[in-house]
Amino acid sequence: MPDLPPSPAPAAQADAAERPKPGDTYVQSFARGLAVIRSFSAEAPTQTLTEVATRTGLTRAGARRILLTLEGLGYVEAQGRQFRLTPKILDLGFAYLSSLPLWNLAEPVMETLVAEVKESCSAAVLDGAELVYVLRVPTHKIMRINLGIGSRLPAFCTSMGRVLLAGLPPEEARARLASRERLPWTSRTVVELEALVALVEETRRQGWCLVNQELEEGLVSLAAPIVDRTGRTIAALNISGQANRTPPAVMVERFLPLLLQASRDIARLLQFKT
Repeated sequence: MPDLPPSPAPAAQADAAERPKPGDTYVQSFARGLAVIRSFSAEAPTQTLTEVATRTGLTRAGARRILLTLEGLGYVEAQGRQFRLTPKILDLGFAYLSSLPLWNLAEPVMETLVAEVKESCSAAVLDGAELVYVLRVPTHKIMRINLGIGSRLPAFCTSMGRVLLAGLPPEEARARLASRERLPWTSRTVVELEALVALVEETRRQGWCLVNQELEEGLVSLAAPIVDRTGRTIAALNISGQANRTPPAVMVERFLPLLLQASRDIARLLQFKT
């Protein structure tokens, strides 16, 4: 697999014209605090004050005030000159997961599916032009990328991403595809905008998506939508496997009916719950 595409530029380096402006409905200090939290990542798990200021575009004094506030609240800890996030930061993410009944309902269905197909199963939602993993039931490690709850991948080259884009109005899906740089992850990755729009439209028509080795060499992924009672796509469910063990045609023949049934089961449980 080639080197991963570079991470998006920090929020502070985004086009200023696209940012919300301070006002009655925009709390700038809160936004800066979130920018500081987001500046920590797998590439930067620990940072000095200067590094935080550089990555967020804040002054050293501003970054220091926010870091000390987060430290006082228990979300950041300092070790000498280095700052790092604490496990308490997970509370923010779990508040999202625990606020929606979908995830508690989906997990046992996913576990049953994994037991049947002997392949890993994941659920994700769309955030901008990226998908965010919210549930994952792995069997054995099949990817070089380490994925867990909260992991993000580009929507354009993933089966769940295309399913989620297909759940949007066509012009919105096109706009999201066009909103980010589309770098090839493998020699098979489709990056041309019009070709991707056509693939999303095909996904919309057939109600599922298969991606063959576009995210990682040897990885095949099959995804289906999870819909609410109005038919709106609220999440995507997928099965991933190795092409040498389960070729794409075999995956569609053997696993697609089970995947579609699992997505329908989750949707039905959600309707009874809400």
